[in-house]
Amino acid sequence: MKTVQHIEFHTGSKEELLPDFADDFPYIATRAELNKYIGRFVPWHWHRAVELFYMESGSLEYHTPHGKIEFPAGSGGMVNANVLHMTKVMSRTQKTNQVLHIFDTSLLAGEQGNKIDRQYIAPVVTSSRIEIIPVFPGNALQDHILELILKAFQLSIDGFGYEMKMRNALSEIWLLLFELAQPMLDQGGETNRNNDKIKLMMVYIHEHYSEKISIRELAAAAYLSERECFRVFHDYLHMTPVEYIKSYRLQKACQMLSKREEPITEISHACGLGSSSYFGKVFREYAGCTPLEYRRKWRDSDI
Repeated sequence: MKTVQHIEFHTGSKEELLPDFADDFPYIATRAELNKYIGRFVPWHWHRAVELFYMESGSLEYHTPHGKIEFPAGSGGMVNANVLHMTKVMSRTQKTNQVLHIFDTSLLAGEQGNKIDRQYIAPVVTSSRIEIIPVFPGNALQDHILELILKAFQLSIDGFGYEMKMRNALSEIWLLLFELAQPMLDQGGETNRNNDKIKLMMVYIHEHYSEKISIRELAAAAYLSERECFRVFHDYLHMTPVEYIKSYRLQKACQMLSKREEPITEISHACGLGSSSYFGKVFREYAGCTPLEYRRKWRDSDI
């Protein structure tokens, strides 16, 4: 199991990059040490793979376009494919570690469109109502799911039949999650096309954050009016486009301060935040410290 302390993205996107994901066996297991992530949070992102997780310690808050759920130690859940989400550590002092199975559903379904895919996989991954399936202890079905999630991590990658055993383990978990999600599936609902629109605009921001971005240009990137642009940002990310642009620039500033040697003034311009005086003001509001204090803190931190 690989330990991770940061998130990687495809260039110009917020689709998570999974470097060890292989086409012939699309599965990886990771342990996320979330206190070591810059800012102790994982920014808005998505991935085509399904995320099946268990909280080893601490407490983590998941945000999706339709709300937020807190997952304490001992709980777990499944994040659906292509769902926008972000996570935030709930304690600055308590270690927050999470173990994850990340896999493409083709591993379970086999050929797209076959009976298994149509009957058990596609209804879940295409449902706009299913963003996260939370699993909490205290219920027989959910206790069993949590037990199976943990048990699957015990499979040895060097053991005979590992790939088939892992596929079988994930298939058993999937069937139980399918049963748990049945009430949401029964409600039906069509895929919301605005999910693609918000991603197009996020990609545009991530490619042009160092430049001046107008709302007109941003809306045009998703073939929307300026009014629709504001509505989609509000509905999906619960903020205005301007707030998201500013937040993303500050996230990039945090990354640069922790990893690069350039002077503060150069970083402020590279992030699209202009003068060093304005950068210092908005950064302090965002991080609770000056850019220089932040750089020292994260370089000296053993957390």
